[in-house]
Amino acid sequence: MVAILNRAKISPTLILASGSPRRKDLLSEAGFQFVVQPSPADEFDDPSIDVVTLTGKNAELKAAAIAPEAGADVVILGADTLVAIDGEALGKPTDLAAAAKMIGRLNGRTHEVMTGVCLLRPATGDREIFVVRTAVTFRNLSDTELVAYHQLINPLDKAGAYAAQEHGEKIIECTEGSWTNVVGLPMEETAAALARLGIEPRG
Repeated sequence: MVAILNRAKISPTLILASGSPRRKDLLSEAGFQFVVQPSPADEFDDPSIDVVTLTGKNAELKAAAIAPEAGADVVILGADTLVAIDGEALGKPTDLAAAAKMIGRLNGRTHEVMTGVCLLRPATGDREIFVVRTAVTFRNLSDTELVAYHQLINPLDKAGAYAAQEHGEKIIECTEGSWTNVVGLPMEETAAALARLGIEPRG
């Protein structure tokens, strides 16, 4: 008699190449197990490149920077989120004056939040890059209300000088598209892409 051993398929280890607490929370809430390893890559910034291409490129740079020391069989998740209005990317403000200028530009208008995601599996050469876009419309607020909002958050570490998950109801009128994308990682698209690479939530 020949014994047949049923061996469970071993999934690759998921590495989040980001120190963002928002992305960490989104993956955890979705049931994924992963290791956090912030990427050392410097973000690429070139005004001549359209915002969609730029977010995808930066996500790929972040994932690729982890690959040389990532281990045997891993999937690396790199992501980059930008706010765009009038075709121009708004990154993180350099100071409070720049933050006030940014949020004033968004006030009462619709802009786009774009997140580029790169999933890289060095052992097999698999690589998937996609960009998700969400339209966000701001309420028409007074200068006093905008100042009051910035007193509730730290705008200096946030693209566009705001955070949807931090008192976002005070400034956002409506969104069209993925809400988790606005927070920092489009989970529906990301979960589907991870499944294609053999990584599923574990409850």
